Amino acid sequence: MSVVFDGSSLKAMQSSHSHTARTALSAQELSQEIKSFISGVDALQGRKLSVREHARCAVRLLRSVPACRGAVLEHLRGVYDEHVSTFLHNLETEGNASSGASSNLEDIIQEVHGVLSEFIRLNPRAWAPLVSTWAVDLLGQLSSKHAGRRVAPHSSSLNELLQLWMSCAATRSLMEAYSQCLAAMLAWCPDACVDALLDTSVKHSPHFDWVVAHIGSAFPGTIISRVLACGLKDFCSHGGKDQGLLVEKGSRVPKIGSVVGILGHLAAHHSDSIRKELLRMFQESLTPSTPLSPTSSSTSWEASPQLRRAAVPFLLQLAAMSPNLFGAVSSELVEMLRPPVLLQLQALLQGLPREELDNMLGLAVHLISQSPTGGARVLKFLADTATPASVIISGPTPSPHEGVREGCDRLLQMLLLHLHKLVFNRSDGAEVSPLSSASSQPQRVTPFLEELRSHVGQLCAETLRLERKRHLWLHQLLCLLSVYGGPSVATETLCQLLTQARNPEELALAWQLHTTLSSCMAGLIPAAVAHCVAQIHTHTLGPRQLQQLLLNLAAAIQSQDEERKGAAGAHFSMAVQIGSAISGHLHDFGPLLLHGDSAVSHAAVRLLSCSPLPRTSSPAHLLLLSRAAVTHFFLALRRRGDAKKVGRDVGQTGEAVSCSVLLLSRFAAYSTLTLKAILQQLVEGALHKGNADLFGGQIADMSGAPVASPSVSPDLGASLLDINCRFGTTVNFSGSVWSVFHAGVIGKGLKVRTAANLPDPSAVIQNIQTLLAVIVQCCSSSSFNGSQSPSDPDEPQPINAEAAKVVAVTLVENVCPDVANGELSWPPEEHARTTVERDIYIRRCFEAHPILFPLLQVVAAGRPALCYCSAVLRGLLATLLSHWEGSRDALSTDSPWHLQASCLLVSCMGEGQLLPPVLANVHEAFAHLTPFEVRLLLLAVWEYVRGNGPLPQKFVFSSDKCMFCRDFSRDGDVSRYVAPIHSVLHKNIDRLGHLCWRFQL
Repeated sequence: MSVVFDGSSLKAMQSSHSHTARTALSAQELSQEIKSFISGVDALQGRKLSVREHARCAVRLLRSVPACRGAVLEHLRGVYDEHVSTFLHNLETEGNASSGASSNLEDIIQEVHGVLSEFIRLNPRAWAPLVSTWAVDLLGQLSSKHAGRRVAPHSSSLNELLQLWMSCAATRSLMEAYSQCLAAMLAWCPDACVDALLDTSVKHSPHFDWVVAHIGSAFPGTIISRVLACGLKDFCSHGGKDQGLLVEKGSRVPKIGSVVGILGHLAAHHSDSIRKELLRMFQESLTPSTPLSPTSSSTSWEASPQLRRAAVPFLLQLAAMSPNLFGAVSSELVEMLRPPVLLQLQALLQGLPREELDNMLGLAVHLISQSPTGGARVLKFLADTATPASVIISGPTPSPHEGVREGCDRLLQMLLLHLHKLVFNRSDGAEVSPLSSASSQPQRVTPFLEELRSHVGQLCAETLRLERKRHLWLHQLLCLLSVYGGPSVATETLCQLLTQARNPEELALAWQLHTTLSSCMAGLIPAAVAHCVAQIHTHTLGPRQLQQLLLNLAAAIQSQDEERKGAAGAHFSMAVQIGSAISGHLHDFGPLLLHGDSAVSHAAVRLLSCSPLPRTSSPAHLLLLSRAAVTHFFLALRRRGDAKKVGRDVGQTGEAVSCSVLLLSRFAAYSTLTLKAILQQLVEGALHKGNADLFGGQIADMSGAPVASPSVSPDLGASLLDINCRFGTTVNFSGSVWSVFHAGVIGKGLKVRTAANLPDPSAVIQNIQTLLAVIVQCCSSSSFNGSQSPSDPDEPQPINAEAAKVVAVTLVENVCPDVANGELSWPPEEHARTTVERDIYIRRCFEAHPILFPLLQVVAAGRPALCYCSAVLRGLLATLLSHWEGSRDALSTDSPWHLQASCLLVSCMGEGQLLPPVLANVHEAFAHLTPFEVRLLLLAVWEYVRGNGPLPQKFVFSSDKCMFCRDFSRDGDVSRYVAPIHSVLHKNIDRLGHLCWRFQL
């Protein structure tokens, strides 16, 4: 290690120390100093030198004889060690580091430091490498030797350790000397200084880490770049072409661990610099070689092709040994991997042996799986790059090279395989004791999957794009993520697929996921449905997502019929499970029937119409569902009419009506409670002022007369009804209060009568037919009250009497609320004079609501339910008798509505067997008679019903016909009621001769 100095250098060093008040030693004195230093004995006095005297002798030789520097520095190691020992001893015993021994040696330390500092300043090329190596090696020895002292903090406590050693004069002097050497060598030979630091760190780590931390903080830019460069050189020199696994190579490279440690210490305050330097090294390793800059060293790694090829494996090894380093660069590294960079990387890696390339891929897979951040971005990059070119959408960035694509494809396959092993072997490393359950054992955490748990929605969306290969990879990853995350993630994944799938092909991915997970998770379908219901309650889903979810659930349930015909399999099993789960949440899906978005309500009725009904359900839930279903039915009718008006496609609205009809019929067949509720609400809804126009009706006031629209009626500013309400209750007293409301408001004149807007007749007929079809289906349910089916399966189901009674009672309550249900018998004709007001109201209701006669026909078919409409029939017949009596028209056809009402009334009474056949046929002759003759026939009907009251007790159930029938032979002679009919026939024999046979007894 000796260096030849010229005389000028020696003179310069000696002159620099003239302030010591000592003259240059003579040859004799110099000889005595050398002898004293070597022997440790004073050459003049013959006594042994003390530590302090021996050290001063060494310092004098260091000043005068630079060639002795090696021996002097070696001797000073003991001096420094003695000082450190005394320093620590004083701390341990007295807690005071300023003892006499320490003070005596401290001035020697300062003197040595001054000499070395001056030498380094005057001739850095000669002294800096020597002193830096000596100082850093001595620091390592001192740190390791005294690491076990009682006052020495633990090696992991860098701040405390740094504070301790920097308070010691010896170690502080060595640290300052090394820092001065490093600063001097940065311009021309930084690698030698950093090499010494790395070598010492390898030998004395972790006790030497405080030195690395201090030096790195003082020279962050230089230390980071040079540490990486030195680590790369050492990595390349230790690794041959056939070195085997990179991980094994890393264990044989002595400096790479030190590199990781140094960068780890610096990451707390200089993470940005470390990230930039790592990325710069990666970029420099890919770009072609460039001429070195004037400040570059001839040993710079960028100039060596071998080092450039080893840079990427070296960085991979660093990342594998330090997750913090990998996390610092992973996000920006993905952004850098554009197609040109990928091509450069491929060109760089093509020269590697196949085994080493496989090892690099394995290491990359390990890094990705252990990456705590940026996993979603890495996955997207791999999937985008590995997807075949025929599927990639052309964009601003060119497609990668085929070799790059194949490499990413292989990397992605290896990643999925590695994740599969990690997921299904998570508990293998833990020994399960007999006293502890397996669930209590800690599971191995996979950072990559941990981060992807928050990106389930995006992964499902990418999977449902159904791009070739890509959706298979992502679907496999979703399965692994579901198994890794447990039931919560699996449920969320399945819900996302059910919500986002837009066609059967995409929906099949949900079935495949369930098939895969069902072997290791039980109850996944009920949990997924419950999760969907929770999202509905919290309004997490938008209208389109909610609509798609409902349609997908409906499609899953409807697939049962298709799968039932063929091979059952797992698909059929899952459809059954979905249906069973939906049936338990019908009350949660019911409110969606009234959703503001028509598409959502249509999807809801489609789902509920095909969902199986639960075995048991709360009456409150059933009533809410029934009301929602009926309300949706009327909304569907209105939407169908609106679609026809604007000329849009009525297919969807027509399907919504059909599903609504099916839903109502299924609810009606479920229980007696739902049947009564649905029938009652259907009748009330059809007569409600908001739905009356659907069936050709008009909004009527209390008298039954049509009222003007708000835009036509002026604001009178007063209401007799409001005034009456202020002073007392407004009870319906016949003949008193009601008469006030017929003509108008007192003091304001008559009410304004306006012509009602006539709706589209075809739409009205269609709506009436739809409503009647629903009511008939509900009333024909064979499950009601144990009704039996007819013997001939081709015959329609008979209308149930109890169901028809519900319709009859509801109809009476809405047409004439003040009628008591017990008013079944008919009073004499004169009694009608006392019910004029009520009868007029009933007739006007029939005029305003054409749907009432079809409803009466349905009631009549369900014998003896028409008996409960006795009061309404009596009031309507009374007003018709009054009209025909006072009519002065030549023919009955001059009063078309009254003629039609008379015919329909008699026909209904005949169908309901309130009249015998001979009287039930009189309506066939009404169109050929005068008003007076029509009154005679209706009066005969009145007299018969008054004499033979419409009582349900007169009906007997016929098992052959599966309905109730009436035996008119028990009611006595009918001939006295037929006499007026025969008289009218004889008088009009020329016109009614062909009807005579209809009135034979």
